[in-house]
Amino acid sequence: MTMDILVERADGVLTLTFNRPEKKNAITAAMYQTLADALVGAQTDTTVRAILLRGSAGIFSAGNDLEDFSKSPPVGENAPVFQFLRAISTAEKPLVAAVDGVAVGVGTTLLLHCDLVYAADTAMFSLPFTQLGLCPEAASSLLLPRVAGYQLAAEKLLLGEAFDAREAHRMGLVNRLLPAAEVAAFAQRQALKLAALPASSLRVSKALMKRASQHELQTQMTDEALHFARMLLAPEAREAFKAFFEKRKPDFSQFD
Repeated sequence: MTMDILVERADGVLTLTFNRPEKKNAITAAMYQTLADALVGAQTDTTVRAILLRGSAGIFSAGNDLEDFSKSPPVGENAPVFQFLRAISTAEKPLVAAVDGVAVGVGTTLLLHCDLVYAADTAMFSLPFTQLGLCPEAASSLLLPRVAGYQLAAEKLLLGEAFDAREAHRMGLVNRLLPAAEVAAFAQRQALKLAALPASSLRVSKALMKRASQHELQTQMTDEALHFARMLLAPEAREAFKAFFEKRKPDFSQFD
């Protein structure tokens, strides 16, 4: 377990906190493993009745740690990132997210698997996969068009430009906007409300809502992962990552 993810259990709520503010809560393989283990463990832990995901220091997550990701790219379906995506997409218990600050890449796509998402009115979101020579992940190529409609989803996934909390709310990605100082406490109260309800009713209700799309979701996630792994080793991604570390704009004109 890494201290870059804080794991706390209290009053029926499992709270998972991104705790790497010096790196804008960018997620490493070790952090993915801690998240995956906690989510899987929560499935059979009868003391956990709801799960809360949140950031620290006014930041949700800057997405994948590109240095860690480039040095140790995910290989095989048991890579920590894929364990995490399977765990969050199949979680039986209610998932609540409190988003403050930036939510980049997987910091945004993971929200598509949460049941309730509350964001600060100053939060910023982005899905910069194409800007990195990559493709969507976490079944976002399936889920975002369903949530937001094709055109809005295409704008976010193809251009990869940042969008604000109001647009995230308008798209249906976020349930409610709150002042930054209030979002964490509000999300905590919502998680406690869920924890006080009959656990079986919550599990069955969530399963009924998700059952029809679960097979399609897992198939899409697998397809995305195959493309993602291939593209991660391609020249476009190498140029994008090199440009990121050199703090310059990438040049994709040399690629077809």
